[in-house]
Amino acid sequence: MLPYAPWLCWLIPLGFAVLIPLADKIHPRVRDGLAILGSFLAMVFAASMIPDVFAGKVTIWPDGKVVGEIPYGQSVSWINATVYVNGNETRITLGAGVLVDPLSVFMANIVGIIGFLIMVYSLGYMAGEPDMRRYWFWMSTFIGSMILLVMADNLIQMFVGWELVGLCSWQLIAFWFKATTPSPVPDFKTEGEYNAHCGMKAWIMTRAGDICLLIAIAAIGWAQLKAGQPLTFKFMDLQESTGWLRVLADVGLLVPISVLMFGGPVGKSAQFPLHEWLPEAMAGPTTVSALIHAATMVKAGVYLVARMVQVFYLAGESAGMLVALKPLFITVAWIGCFTAFLAATQAMVSMELKKVLAYSTISQIGYMMLGLGAGALLLIPAHGYVAGTFHLMSHAVFKALLFLCAGSVLHATETKYMYEMGGLKEDMPITYWTMVIGAASLAAVPGLAGFFSKELILEILWKEGQLALFTLATVTAALTAFYSFRMIGLTFHGPKSEYIKKREEEGKHVHEAPPVMWVPLVILAVASIVLGWLGPYYEAFATSGRFWVAHELGSEVTLEKYAHYLTEVFATPTAALSLLMLVIGIVPAYYIYIKRKIDPAELVSKNVVLRALYTFLYNRWYINPFYYKVFLNGTQAFSQRFRKLQTGILNVNVILMLIGFVAFIAYLVFYLL
Repeated sequence: MLPYAPWLCWLIPLGFAVLIPLADKIHPRVRDGLAILGSFLAMVFAASMIPDVFAGKVTIWPDGKVVGEIPYGQSVSWINATVYVNGNETRITLGAGVLVDPLSVFMANIVGIIGFLIMVYSLGYMAGEPDMRRYWFWMSTFIGSMILLVMADNLIQMFVGWELVGLCSWQLIAFWFKATTPSPVPDFKTEGEYNAHCGMKAWIMTRAGDICLLIAIAAIGWAQLKAGQPLTFKFMDLQESTGWLRVLADVGLLVPISVLMFGGPVGKSAQFPLHEWLPEAMAGPTTVSALIHAATMVKAGVYLVARMVQVFYLAGESAGMLVALKPLFITVAWIGCFTAFLAATQAMVSMELKKVLAYSTISQIGYMMLGLGAGALLLIPAHGYVAGTFHLMSHAVFKALLFLCAGSVLHATETKYMYEMGGLKEDMPITYWTMVIGAASLAAVPGLAGFFSKELILEILWKEGQLALFTLATVTAALTAFYSFRMIGLTFHGPKSEYIKKREEEGKHVHEAPPVMWVPLVILAVASIVLGWLGPYYEAFATSGRFWVAHELGSEVTLEKYAHYLTEVFATPTAALSLLMLVIGIVPAYYIYIKRKIDPAELVSKNVVLRALYTFLYNRWYINPFYYKVFLNGTQAFSQRFRKLQTGILNVNVILMLIGFVAFIAYLVFYLL
């Protein structure tokens, strides 16, 4: 690897972010170039670690020696002290460190490569926008913070990156908070007001999960002290020790704390019941949607589940406590599976192009959680890890592609509603064909990346007899195929909308995106075709070194193993059933939205059941309205009544303080007597 790559891959974009305001004062091109350069260097340093992981060895700089086995960590101590807890000597070691292993390097490269492509795309998409200094600052900070999150060797440092990406998400979702155009959303006067609300909604909902995560981290620290272990939050130390796990089990907190740990990923990765922030996150620029809410930030939750499932599983296996951890693995699998189905149903009726993709992201992350949870539940954790993270990679590619294609469409039409599009195929051929490839990969058309990774997840469920999970996951696959090609049909096929015709009359013709925008589309489209065929090589990478040591997967790619991989994907009952689900989903979408043989509005209006179902799904299962009624309007009503106790008059405040003080003294006197 390049010198100090595990550190520089995140320090460089963070450092460049600080320099962007200064560069902006020199010249806008210097500012833009600095932002692009920072993301490029992050990608290069992250990519340089791949050969080390494949080789199972790590290069130590500056002397260049090749030592040790992957995983390998480097750390700088902040606190290194001895304390006495219950009369026992305990060592406390806290610091900043990096962990080089297949999972961290894999995630760093996902962020680095896709982040760089999106930053390049931004040059065209965001051209002419005001406040570009602010845009580049937060985008660069996000890339650095996300790589910091995945490269951290301990929970505390990981949590710092975790909160930083949440901050960047809030700022970038609300990026257009200054917009003064009228908002089409009821209850909001301007688009800026709506955008600010969407950013705050994301911040508040993800904080709910983060509080759960922080409680779990603190409980793990307490359990280590209670067990008389050295206090450390390093992932490798936690998975190689069992005392903290036994303490949590002895006091009945093992399942609650492990599920609270999962609460963080539920919020960050927009899983049920904390999924409602992600559709509103589409208020930000499409480049933000592609980077944060499709390819990277929402994957932070999947990353942490993958990391902590390994920690809990290996520590639990050593302690003989895997049965006690089953509720955690069941929770992860079922939350993921249900969320996949829930979001897919909502995507079927959405009329905003980016919101279809947002629901799709929620749904596909559900598949990843399903793979990780089911693998551990069925005692084949390495298979679940490979399947879940392989789907993470394929989804990151085709979803970034779909969002950037959507950005090209929005850039050309200046509308986000699909019913105001239509007939764009001939005017935007590159965008059309690349988006078809992305949609086909999302729908799991055989041969594309999404098909391979989804099949690996379904195969685990089928082989282990998890019929309930398998059934719900396959039904979701049919829904995915339907809404994917519904999106393509509404956007590119059929006659042009009256909105497009009116724009053309005004001289605003739809046109293809400039090269700086469509070149990243082509690169991502090619990757969506190729990646699935590289499955055995990803498995070899994912299980290199001591990752999931002593478990069932090997790291050598042979011709026999590659043939076995293709057989497992294409020649199994799950593949045949997946093909059937694909047909069930695509055929109605083709006839209704591409060929326009059936009018969906007329179909729904004439059928009472369909009309009720459509209303239910369009209102997002009424979950979102319920949250507003209870948690927003309800708390505001309560606070309006409660705030009347606070008059703001100094004399009244002093009197109340005195009354409280006297009551406290009276209580102490009564208690002592």
